[in-house]
Amino acid sequence: MTATLANPAGPPVLTASDFQRISELARERFGLNLPSGKEGLVAARLGKKIREGSFASFADYYRHVVSDSTGNSLIELIDALTTNHTFFLRERAHFDFLRQIVTREYQDRPGLRIWSAACSTGEEPYSIAMYLTDVAREIPCRWSSGVRILATDISTRVLTKAQRAVYATERFREIPESWWKNYLLRGQKACEGTYKVKPAIAGLVEFERLNLIEPLPRRSFEIIFCRNVLMYFNKATQKDIVARLSACLEPGGYLFVGHSEALTGIEHKLDYVRPAVYRNQNASGPRRRSA
Repeated sequence: MTATLANPAGPPVLTASDFQRISELARERFGLNLPSGKEGLVAARLGKKIREGSFASFADYYRHVVSDSTGNSLIELIDALTTNHTFFLRERAHFDFLRQIVTREYQDRPGLRIWSAACSTGEEPYSIAMYLTDVAREIPCRWSSGVRILATDISTRVLTKAQRAVYATERFREIPESWWKNYLLRGQKACEGTYKVKPAIAGLVEFERLNLIEPLPRRSFEIIFCRNVLMYFNKATQKDIVARLSACLEPGGYLFVGHSEALTGIEHKLDYVRPAVYRNQNASGPRRRSA
């Protein structure tokens, strides 16, 4: 579809009907919750798309998105409405607890299967890979030769960046000193100011596109990271996603959510372990609510 020229009188205005159509589309296709009060956010985030495509109005842009048979415009819309900013070892307490789990409980496992859901540009799964490699160097672990990390995201754009495994120096501000030498390659000339994750680490991670409100992988995992994404969904969608994530956990497996995403008020079958960490103790047990 060919976009019409933008209104020379000024930027398009997001009307109430524009906001309703866009919020309904985001909810139906991605489960994204855009309640009343988010009009300013939608106008600001999609305003750039309006300018880039020279669309005359938000209605014109909406028609372009829903008529794009490739689905690319729909992915670009959700990219614009959600935040993909992250960095290596974000929420460090989770990684410190991961060390306890893999050394105390999983040390004799022949392998480890970990899923980084909503992995964004890849900093989380690569952080997990580096952390586990560190642990395996320090402590004998059977799983060291059988680590597989699945990393998924709804956005093909961020997955492309993740697979490149090249990041600005500032993204590594929280990492241990030893990681610079052991796990990273410094960019030269045109790539100055960036670092690339070494192939030995990158090879532990498998990237796939996945929408969390659609069917999940037919695999089971000892550990699932699904951090800083539940906040975008309403309670009903959160409950559904947590239930389906739980079904992907091995008995005794752990689910990590963002520190601002406690499962308070969401009916689920997981046991609370510590802030933002839950465990699948008994998948057939009674449902409970978080404290």
